[in-house]
Amino acid sequence: MNTRRIKSPLKSFFKGLKLAVLVMSPIVCQAQNTQGLPIYKKEVIEKDWLVEPIGNATQIYRTNEGNLVLSNGLVSRVFDVKKGGATLGLDNLMTGENLLRSIRPEAMVEINGISLPVGGLIGQPIHNYLLDEWIEDMEVNPGGLKLKDFKVGNTEARFDWQKRMEWMPKDLPWPAPGKQLTFVYSGDESLIAFLATQGNTDAGRKLLFQDEFQSLADHWEVYTSKGDERNSFINEGKVGEIMALANQSVFAELPNPSGAKVWIVELDPGTDQAASWGLGMALVDKDGTAYKFNVRTGEQAFGIYNGKQERKIKGYQSGKSVFLRIEQNPKGLSFSYSFTGKHYQTIGELASTNPEVSKVRVGKMDQKGGFSDYSAPGPRGRSRIKQIKVLGSLSQDSLGFVADKFQFLKDVQVHVHYEMYDGIPLVSKWIEVVNDSEETIVLDSFKSEILALTESESAVDAKVEWRKPNITIETDYRFGGMSDDNLYLSSIAWNEDPLYKTQVNYGLNTPVLLEAYPKLGPMKTLKSGEKLTSYRTWELFHDSWDRERKGLAVKRMYRSQAPWTTENPIMMHVRNADNESVKKAIDQCAEVGFEMVIMTFGSGFQIENDSPENIGRMKELADYAHSKGIALGGYSLLASRSIDKENDVIMPEGKKPRFGNSPCLESEWGINYFNKLYDFYKKTGQDILEHDGSYPGDVCASHAHPGHKGLEDSQWNQFERISNFYKWAKGEGIFLNIPDHYFMSGSNKTGMGYRETNWSLPRAQQEIIERQNIYDGTWTKTPSMGWMFVPLVEYHGGGKAATIEPLKDHLPHYEQRLANLFGAGVQACYRGPQLYDSPETKKVVSKWVDFYKAHRDVLDADIVHIRRADGRDYDGLMHVNPFGEEKGLIMLYNPLDVPIVKEIKVGLYYTGLTEKAQLIDSEGKTSTLDLDRAYNISLPITIPANGQQWFVIK
Repeated sequence: MNTRRIKSPLKSFFKGLKLAVLVMSPIVCQAQNTQGLPIYKKEVIEKDWLVEPIGNATQIYRTNEGNLVLSNGLVSRVFDVKKGGATLGLDNLMTGENLLRSIRPEAMVEINGISLPVGGLIGQPIHNYLLDEWIEDMEVNPGGLKLKDFKVGNTEARFDWQKRMEWMPKDLPWPAPGKQLTFVYSGDESLIAFLATQGNTDAGRKLLFQDEFQSLADHWEVYTSKGDERNSFINEGKVGEIMALANQSVFAELPNPSGAKVWIVELDPGTDQAASWGLGMALVDKDGTAYKFNVRTGEQAFGIYNGKQERKIKGYQSGKSVFLRIEQNPKGLSFSYSFTGKHYQTIGELASTNPEVSKVRVGKMDQKGGFSDYSAPGPRGRSRIKQIKVLGSLSQDSLGFVADKFQFLKDVQVHVHYEMYDGIPLVSKWIEVVNDSEETIVLDSFKSEILALTESESAVDAKVEWRKPNITIETDYRFGGMSDDNLYLSSIAWNEDPLYKTQVNYGLNTPVLLEAYPKLGPMKTLKSGEKLTSYRTWELFHDSWDRERKGLAVKRMYRSQAPWTTENPIMMHVRNADNESVKKAIDQCAEVGFEMVIMTFGSGFQIENDSPENIGRMKELADYAHSKGIALGGYSLLASRSIDKENDVIMPEGKKPRFGNSPCLESEWGINYFNKLYDFYKKTGQDILEHDGSYPGDVCASHAHPGHKGLEDSQWNQFERISNFYKWAKGEGIFLNIPDHYFMSGSNKTGMGYRETNWSLPRAQQEIIERQNIYDGTWTKTPSMGWMFVPLVEYHGGGKAATIEPLKDHLPHYEQRLANLFGAGVQACYRGPQLYDSPETKKVVSKWVDFYKAHRDVLDADIVHIRRADGRDYDGLMHVNPFGEEKGLIMLYNPLDVPIVKEIKVGLYYTGLTEKAQLIDSEGKTSTLDLDRAYNISLPITIPANGQQWFVIK
């Protein structure tokens, strides 16, 4: 490893360090040149961006004070570039709200165990709100990376996309037009000075005491609660392994070594489920007052008792050993932790608290660091004190050596990127960590977004469910199912704000700190010249709490940032993958206007069979399909199966794979599997992958798999493996059916929302459930983003009552299913050997395909919900397309055995019409209706028994 030596003598260097820390200038980088930018004038957009073009392009401005503003007229973000490079304002221009209440770093990175804020300012007096006059007095964080430069440009495509225009209602731009703003941060001498002198540097301290508990030394006095006979500090002969009930005390006490300044304990909470009685250590003053630092396992938090009251701080990661560290310095006591034992994250300081420590305790203590039990003992658990170290004062002569170790940070850059898009209140953010130093570094963790936002509710007491700020968050680092909120398990958190001590909530638990970070790792090694690009976070700002309006905004976001989701091919699942069956399916699809054939699960399709014979046959079938204008592909199962002991994920103790079994994508098998996928599509030219059991987020503790080092980097590397393939597939024009939320990484569809066994119910029940699933699934998904299922042959069971074959014998039901799906613009997996079995059946299928294609532009547009299916009255939905020729299409269904004749009220606001609407019904009759002042029409309907009625709106 290369290091850069400091040439000045240590004594002079130490003086320089003190000077840099004490008199550091608030201007830490050259003033950035903003003179070429236009002056910002806040505008109020009167138009509704959901129904009419607003005409404002995204622009980067400057203020009279020299700050930067990124704005598109709907939302703006203000940045300081004179001091530390910080977000100073976040305005929802649609509502006039300033959402930012406190300045935080633009990002956080942990490199080689060193936690480094990226930009930001410190010194805000309170964190309820932010005033301009406070900003003038705020300072750059001496322990953070400093702003060096900024760059302005246009938005850039995240990856290539080969558009399939034959499946899209209209062309969409890629990337979405807008502006990109990039800030460049790096370390400097002031940061190195700070790191060399900060409290949690232990290099050069004298080791006064250490015990790894190989045996119980005489200097320890053990206290064991009599509340349970199994309570013990020595379990099964292992010293320091504590067996105890959760809320009972078991600890060992040591006389404090003379000259002690730092106390470090390494512990493994194991299966202990305690909170206040959690495993930790305490310093006991000569008057008996204890200052305790412990792990609150079940809450994923740490606890600090300051001699008077207990405080909870989030940050512990379940299942991990951790080092707790208390330091006594001239200012008081400092509390920090580390999962590696290298560099520590400070989470609490007790200023002006300098006890005369007489004793040190390690183990499970009561709330005040003493020896008592709680009235509710709790479950039994096993935990362990691994070691304790006590260190003395920091030697001044060691500071030069310490500073030398940090010199590489001057050549590590963090690029913080923002994009804002034209015509939508949407901001995207991500970071890049660039290693331009000569050393190899490890990016242990990062936070790519930290926003201290105003609360949406004021709650003094604890709550089960909190109302979050009115923002929809999206990322492209998510896995684990179809749910639109699984990103909270992977990449996003609404956290408590430890600085917000003036909030009304008594427990300081209001979740108003939005943070983006991977919940594990990435623990990525970066050699000289390498970089890591984080995932992206999108922030969509709403101007209303109305469910329909918020959903329309979310769907517009997906069209903007994942426009491939508008590809909506009409697809058939052929039951058998032999040549004759596949060609028959291709021929029938071409005859009736279907556009894709998928060789379904259980069909015999073998994407992992890379024999020349299989590859050749699959290419011949693809060529045949293409000659007929049909796309072809097949199904592959990834997770939810076991390969073997060497290649399956190894889960931490007490955890299981999401699907019961799963291979590790970074095992030899996993790497080979993806190589086969690349090879298959390159050689066969097929167009579709239905990827079942996509990577669900399983971690892996193996140290033998070639693609990852251990647990910490296993999730990041596995996701990188699969998302890189999906992005490559998008560049090749390969359609991706994935029953997981991978839209931002390239997938086209996921399940609209269904339970597979429901397709074994009687046919009449399937009709109603199908319409319910579509109605519910399109609140935040466009019709093209979700698939449904039609069991032409028996699926999970149900026999003849559940299946449609023979098709000609159940033609009314078959037509109803076609009307349900094509009327909603939703494509289904029509699974069976054929689409039609008679001229009459073919005619019905062609009728609804023609209907869909004739109105594809509006049917693929957003859905506004009219009435959910319940089998008791009409149900329906409306497609709205304010920018199209057909402004809307109302689709109504009658589940009853008698006609429904009535007048209903339908809101046409989102069609963009304001006064009159021309309607053409399913019989071809035209009528013109007036809109009332709330944009509603009174619509006479006549829906035939067990039928449907539709209206095109112009």
